[in-house]
Amino acid sequence: MPDISDFAVRAKEFKLLVECKLDGAGVVGCHWIDPESGRFLRESPWVNVSTEGGAAFALDLPIAPGRYRFYISRRAEGGTWPYLTGGEFLAIDAHVCGDGAHVDRHEITTLGQLRRERWPGLVKEILLGPFAAIWQNRQLMQSMVRRDVLSRYRGSFADSFWAVLNPLLLMLTYYFVFGLFLKTKFPGDPSQAGFVLFFISGMLPWLAMNESLARAPYTALEHRNLITKVIFPMEVLPVNLTLAGLTTGLIATGIFLVILAVARGGIPVTALWLPVILIPQLFLTAGLCYLLATGGVYVRDLVYVTGLLLTMWFFMTPICYPEISLPAAMLPVLGKNPLYIIVRAYRAILIEGANPEWRAIGKLYALALVVFYGGFAVFHRARKGFADVL
Repeated sequence: MPDISDFAVRAKEFKLLVECKLDGAGVVGCHWIDPESGRFLRESPWVNVSTEGGAAFALDLPIAPGRYRFYISRRAEGGTWPYLTGGEFLAIDAHVCGDGAHVDRHEITTLGQLRRERWPGLVKEILLGPFAAIWQNRQLMQSMVRRDVLSRYRGSFADSFWAVLNPLLLMLTYYFVFGLFLKTKFPGDPSQAGFVLFFISGMLPWLAMNESLARAPYTALEHRNLITKVIFPMEVLPVNLTLAGLTTGLIATGIFLVILAVARGGIPVTALWLPVILIPQLFLTAGLCYLLATGGVYVRDLVYVTGLLLTMWFFMTPICYPEISLPAAMLPVLGKNPLYIIVRAYRAILIEGANPEWRAIGKLYALALVVFYGGFAVFHRARKGFADVL
């Protein structure tokens, strides 16, 4: 039997009027709950109820539009609340709009029942939420990515042509260091041309991922005016970084394919597998951007730590050197490095004319999806506090 019975709920202007009876004497309290996150917000004054009497609450709701949830429950001896341990309580959902408060739902329930009711919507929100945000804001994202790429070089002598020169010069720098000075050779083709092809093919995914991840911790700070002053879909910011990095990667890939066609007289048919590899690469990058963007709001030093970690990740991945240069004990660990799986797949389809290792690609897809949805969930849950911190 429920502790609370014979209840009545009605709204009057910006007030919520609640009357209920308690099975026996006791104390009744009302907790304000955030309907989206389930977090406790505040507690209304308690009401003492005699055996014959009832409890009445007059809840003054904020004038600001929004949705609100209230848990009305008996307060047990010792200050505990039975509803927190599975007891029944009166749950009320209401919303405020321009003309006042409105009651959406009220019922006797338990926390377990509410959680079970949320599961279908929660699963749908987690699985489809990122893609819904991207689709709804696709035009905004297209504009922001285009402006982001072009604004970096605006006003310079070469203008937007730096989008091509920048990755090209970076690859040439690494080539001179590792190819000419250190004379690094890759097995199968020890020539200078072979080193160039193996090296650049390994750099292609790194260029895209490094650019996005290096900027991710600072993206919320960079757009603080939008976050704190206007209603802005913050979920698109990490995706914008991912797409901007992808633009750099695709430009570098185009340059590489021209070099490959000139050096070897053509491009292998297996290069058509590139979109299959790009998909987990994008999911992995976006998920890490979500995590880094969230952490960057609360830990400002993450910007510098991320740069150090990315440098370590680069040199721990056989991009500038062959994997046989590593100690044998490192090889099992290397197989768990998602960046190396991507690099090896790029080299297989672009240089060796072979199909990627499907078992490794399958694991990469699984890891990328876990990181993507995990990063989005963390970002989505923490984004409400961004405005207060920024």
